[in-house]
Amino acid sequence: MVYTPISDSELARHLASLPKDGREVFVALNKTVRITAISASTMINQMAANHNLGPLETYVLGQAYLATALLTSMVEGNDRMQLSVECGGPIGGIYTEGWANGSVRGYLKHNPIPITKELESLDLDELYGPGFLTISKILEGKKTPFSGQTMLQWGDLAKDLATHFDQSEQTPTHFLLSIDFNDQAQVVGAGALFIQAMPGWEQDGLDRLADCADDLPSLGHYLAEGLSVKSFVEKHFTSVDILHLDTNEIQFFCPCTQEQYGRYIQHLEKSDRDDIELNGPFPFEVVCSNCNTAYSWSEEELKVLLSEVKK
Repeated sequence: MVYTPISDSELARHLASLPKDGREVFVALNKTVRITAISASTMINQMAANHNLGPLETYVLGQAYLATALLTSMVEGNDRMQLSVECGGPIGGIYTEGWANGSVRGYLKHNPIPITKELESLDLDELYGPGFLTISKILEGKKTPFSGQTMLQWGDLAKDLATHFDQSEQTPTHFLLSIDFNDQAQVVGAGALFIQAMPGWEQDGLDRLADCADDLPSLGHYLAEGLSVKSFVEKHFTSVDILHLDTNEIQFFCPCTQEQYGRYIQHLEKSDRDDIELNGPFPFEVVCSNCNTAYSWSEEELKVLLSEVKK
């Protein structure tokens, strides 16, 4: 992939001043609850730059990126997590994918999101409309993913994720997805929390943890001040005996390459290859939907590429 530069110099300086994006994993309540926390201000801004997103689109897709980065804590090695939303509202759909190493990519079905009136709040229920949330775990070496699907009930991704885990996996969870914008509608802080019950959990303990989560200030604003997500958890969850386990990086990243898309063109039907070679248009361009990177071939380069498969 190719990274689109973040063009606003003030924003770029702000992001450079923040702690590096990352994922922190804790356990609490005698290891019966897992808390995953991420800081992702740079990831969300790079996502917005690559996909050329407006503030609303950044907010909608950014929430899905945050959620996917949290979910990647549930897999290891080269395993992946996928989050998708298919819905009847103006958003249309969201498709994201993340790897255990913290890399996340994905896109909106509609960019820009077609809205007919100015939004009065960040309540996205009407923009989602009826639909389904699907979470898939793709394990290396397995032919089929392990997937669960639930109907959207809230039009709020954090609440719908919690409902999904409660219904699909019978696991109490809590999600917090926080994106802080400045007066210029730029993302200056972004982070998220994933609180998940583990074997041996007790209701009293979860109630205590829920009370902590309900009283939390804005995580995005906290991170925008240059503070770390690790310190946020350590500051606000002291009453539940937290223990820090692990630290990992997260980033907006797509493994696509020009060579990969070249092979895709070579495997098109012969009639399609002939049409491209004859009619172009040139330079011939393919855009990766997951990262919005454009790969192009001149007429001569395309002839060479296609000559490798012609009989």
